[in-house]
Amino acid sequence: MANATDVVSAIKELTSTKQLERGELIDLLKDGLHAALVKRYGPNVRAEIGIDEMKGSIRIVVLKTVVETIEDPGTQVSLEEARYEDPDFAPGDVLEEEVPFEQFGRTAVQAAKQRIIQRVREGERSRIREEFSGKVGELLSGEVQQIERGKIVVMLNKFREAEAIIPYRDQNHREHFHQGDTIRAVLKRIEETPKGPRLILSRADPLFVKALFKLEVPEIQQQPRTSYRSHGCCNTSCSKGSRYLTTRPQQPCIS
Repeated sequence: MANATDVVSAIKELTSTKQLERGELIDLLKDGLHAALVKRYGPNVRAEIGIDEMKGSIRIVVLKTVVETIEDPGTQVSLEEARYEDPDFAPGDVLEEEVPFEQFGRTAVQAAKQRIIQRVREGERSRIREEFSGKVGELLSGEVQQIERGKIVVMLNKFREAEAIIPYRDQNHREHFHQGDTIRAVLKRIEETPKGPRLILSRADPLFVKALFKLEVPEIQQQPRTSYRSHGCCNTSCSKGSRYLTTRPQQPCIS
């Protein structure tokens, strides 16, 4: 059975790789412990939870109101029982019942862990949306993680937690990639799935052509007017306009 020190250490290790702030870690652990208290004492339980990171200790105190007739054992204690602790107790007073963490056992550990995993996932989904919602049409770089059922799964260099794929229809079928290859593609759109946002990348969409020319042709100071990528050859062409008299407008670019 895990003790408080083990739990604090394990959860800190779990969250350290997820870039959670210390305050958020404490809140998550408290949420998990409170969930375990609810299972034991009922939904109306009142408790104070103190966590000492330095010592690796957890102090849990359940608060119960002293009453003459108990209606809710999870939140109330009889006057008779309370006076065993202190003869001065009167109805309406609050009894503090300290609960050893070890009494929770695996229930508390699993509840705390599940809360943390859930919050981590929610945080990752929010960060992915914030990071990429304004980057549609931009080039992203990464590594081919695997190729399954025709789609290329990409691990992005700057955001490895994001799910990114190049569907079969968004691939150039004259190209052949293998696991571990470096790859660049344009962010075509963001799809929402039950598991969170998924980044749809493309190497066949005109957006990919435009993004490449903006990156690799310094003379282009604005969006290319037209672009075309032939699936029958390796060339890509576009025509570009110019705001400058020194650059000939409608000049074709070939790559």
